[in-house]
Amino acid sequence: MTTLLEHEKDPAQAAPRAETPLQRALRMEPRPVWEEEPTKAGLAFKGVGLVAICAVVIIPIWVVLVTSLSDTRTINEAGGLVVWPRHITLIAYRELLSGGAVTRAAAVSVGLTVVGTVVSMVVSVLCAYGLSRRDSYAHRPLLMTLMATMFFGAGLIPTYLLVTGIGLSDSYWSMILPSAISVFNVLVLRGFFMDTAPELIDAARIDGAGEWRILLQIIMPLSRAVIAVISLFYAVGYWSQWFNAMLYIQDSDKYPLQMILRQLVLQHQVPPGAMGAAVSSGAINSLAVQMAVMILALIPVAVLSPFVQKHFQKGMLTGAVKG
Repeated sequence: MTTLLEHEKDPAQAAPRAETPLQRALRMEPRPVWEEEPTKAGLAFKGVGLVAICAVVIIPIWVVLVTSLSDTRTINEAGGLVVWPRHITLIAYRELLSGGAVTRAAAVSVGLTVVGTVVSMVVSVLCAYGLSRRDSYAHRPLLMTLMATMFFGAGLIPTYLLVTGIGLSDSYWSMILPSAISVFNVLVLRGFFMDTAPELIDAARIDGAGEWRILLQIIMPLSRAVIAVISLFYAVGYWSQWFNAMLYIQDSDKYPLQMILRQLVLQHQVPPGAMGAAVSSGAINSLAVQMAVMILALIPVAVLSPFVQKHFQKGMLTGAVKG
């Protein structure tokens, strides 16, 4: 009995108790400020900051969406943008998607985005892979030349003269080729390609693989993250493009969606046709049409971004830091 009591009283044999955060902090070595556990005030400040940032992002989108779904009377009573929905209607979207200039411009933007992204990715991947091989021909001079274009450009007038001089005026290619390659994206791809284990490439060469096979079967499958991110960058750039269309496109049937949006918002020009007649008669408010076009222009980016979001940290940070 005595032995059992002594065993129960022995602190060494007792079950260990959980440490409090203070005891753990005293036992451990001092940590940097950014690794310390946040205080209640810090957590509250972060929460308030996140709510404020979300409000700044969400509230304008909410106002645009509600205004696009409001009828003429609600917009007139609100004196412009509508915050609280009352009389919801889809008439603006029905008119936009029923055919005409906006539907044609949306189709042009989709084709421009798909073709432009494919062209840009092919050129960028080939350029980045060539520059990532240190034994490639004129590796250093070509790299320095590309980097110089990030700081020094020819200017708008020489670019315009070049595009029109080679016969691309009023052509869809005038909205693709002048912006087909981004040096920043090439450098990110190059850094990621250089981070590929050289043992894999050496083993492939020993097995008789050429440069094309190494690129297609080794480099690109290992670089899916950065390729997805760069593809999104190019796609968003082509989808949002309007400046090249304003410079080089004279035929309004070839306008992309952003050009129609610019005409609606800045120049207050309603596309001709049934929608223009509906706006003139007061059946549709022109402000609702403008907001509806904004929502249509926002949907593709909002849909694609969540699928690529998981690749941002791996794709961008690794490609930007390495190499």
